[in-house]
Formats: sequence, C-alpha cells, structure tokens
Amino acid sequence: MNKWIAGARPKTLPAAIAPVAVASALAGYSFDPLLALLALLVSLSLQIGVNYANDYSDGVKGTDDNRIGPMRLVASGAATASQVKIAAYLSLSSAAVFGLILALQTSLWFIAVGALAIAAAWGYTGWKNPYGYFGFGELAVFVFFGLVATMGTFFAQTGVLTWKSLLIAIPMGCLSCALLAINNLRDRAADELVGKRTLAVRLGDSSARIAFIALLLVAHFSVLLLLQPWTLLTLLLIPMTYALITDVREGATGADLIPLLGKTGKLQLRFAILLALGLLLS
Repeated sequence: MNKWIAGARPKTLPAAIAPVAVASALAGYSFDPLLALLALLVSLSLQIGVNYANDYSDGVKGTDDNRIGPMRLVASGAATASQVKIAAYLSLSSAAVFGLILALQTSLWFIAVGALAIAAAWGYTGWKNPYGYFGFGELAVFVFFGLVATMGTFFAQTGVLTWKSLLIAIPMGCLSCALLAINNLRDRAADELVGKRTLAVRLGDSSARIAFIALLLVAHFSVLLLLQPWTLLTLLLIPMTYALITDVREGATGADLIPLLGKTGKLQLRFAILLALGLLLS
C-alpha cells in the first residue's frame, strides 16, 4: 500500500486542498459543508488521478527512466503499467462520480467542466501529443487548480461568481503552478534529453528560476488587491517565501531541488489557511 501512497505524490495534494478551503471561506454564510466536501473529493481525485496518469504515460514512454525525483511506480518496477493505468482510471472515475453528484446538487454546467478537467488530466502526458511535453502544463494547472477549482467551489456554494472569487483564485493558481514549476526545474536536464519540452526546458535554467520566483511573488501581490486588512495575514509567510526564493536563486539543481517541492506544497497549504482565516475574519 505504501507504494500507492507514494505514487499518489502526497506533496502535491495541497494543490487540490488549498483552493477548496479558500473558496469555502469566501463563501461565508453560504458555506455548505456537503458541497464543500464534494468539491474537495473532486479536486483530490483529479490530483491523484493526474499523478497516476502521469506515472503511467511517462513510464510506458520511457521518459521516467532517468528521473531524479521521488519514486515512479512504472519506471521503478514497483507496479506494472496496467496496474498504474487502472489506478489512474479509478481515481478519475471517482472524480467523475463526485462531480456528477455535485452537478446534480448545484448546476449541470459542472458536468461539462468536469469532463474538460478529466480530459486535461489524462492529456497532460497521455495521448499521442501530450500538451505537457510542449510546455503547457503550467497553464493547465493555473486554469484547473486555480480558476476552476477555486471559482467552481465558490459558485457551487453561492450560485454566483464575483471579482473576489477571481482574485483568490489567482494566488491558488500561481502556487499550484509553482509546484509544477519546481518539479520541472528539477527534471529539466533529464526532460530535455528525452525530448520532453516542458516550460522549464523551453525557458532554460535561468528563466525557469525567474518564472518560479515570479509565481510566488504574484501570489502574494494578488492578495493585496482584495483590499481586506485581515487577508494580509498571508504576509506572515514572507520569510518562508524568501527562503524558497533564495534556494532557487542560489542555483540548486537535480536532487538538491527535491526538498523544495515539499516546501512549496507547505507554503501553498499555509498560504491557503491564512488567506481563509483572513477572509473569515473580514
């Protein structure tokens, strides 16, 4: 069982939890625990599903053979490709079921949104021309784990979309992108060798580091636009953000970047907690 937990990549799960928590806080008196739980289950199932799908697709294509990061089930031989494929299918099917229940409780538009999200999860490294191999992974993450997850959770509970729901979606999207960006920066050299043209490969080492730093800074700056004093609680994380920026600027590469993935995940989760608290206090 431990191998399946590792294969689900727990350090990336804050990307699924954070937007639901923040959007639920913004919903205020309209907060509905059942709808929030369904949104969370959809988000978690999608995140785990895309992780298994990525493991399967990269494993059968051989692009994980020289991976520096955490264990990959297929490439390491810990599980067969068919087993990991089934795990991906089960996770994405769970997302579909929870999403359908959510749609029936709120709006049928969520069926279309969910179908797009599942297609994006598989298409990241799957299919003949995976968009993740052409540098569009971060864009998809921003859309689905930023805009869709945050604004969708808010809409499910309130029935409306507001400019504030957009503003809180921006830092959630940026920090989710930062998780992928640091992952791709770590794997940049290996990905380039196998023709995997992630954004880090396309930008080059120096620009990829700048992009990661920019994502963290935009996340902090966007909160200022809410014009709510209590949301400035997120500024308490400036030292943690600065430490991450320093580590990246000092040129850590390969295995030395592995701890930064976990630290980025912790930053996102703590950012979400403080932002949610600030929204509730406001």
